[in-house]
Amino acid sequence: MEFGELLEIMAEKYLETDKKSGDLFLLAVLMEEVGELAEAVRKRDIKAVEEELADVCFVVFSLANLFSLQDRLERKIVEKYIENDPSGRWDLRE
Repeated sequence: MEFGELLEIMAEKYLETDKKSGDLFLLAVLMEEVGELAEAVRKRDIKAVEEELADVCFVVFSLANLFSLQDRLERKIVEKYIENDPSGRWDLRE
């Protein structure tokens, strides 16, 4: 399944509910899911990491659909992280 197709299917299924919930609610859910992901990573629980990453992606995609960024999000990710390599600016341990 292509990235854009996934967003489209999610919009068809969830966008009306997301509109009713609103952007601040979705943002709060995202923060909760990131916290759960952090706990799974801390515990090194691979099954839970998989589950929480799916939840985080779901909410991020819901926000993208809510803000009508379906067509632009994939392009922005490619532009920022494939065409340009920001890793040279990251403060990594040696």
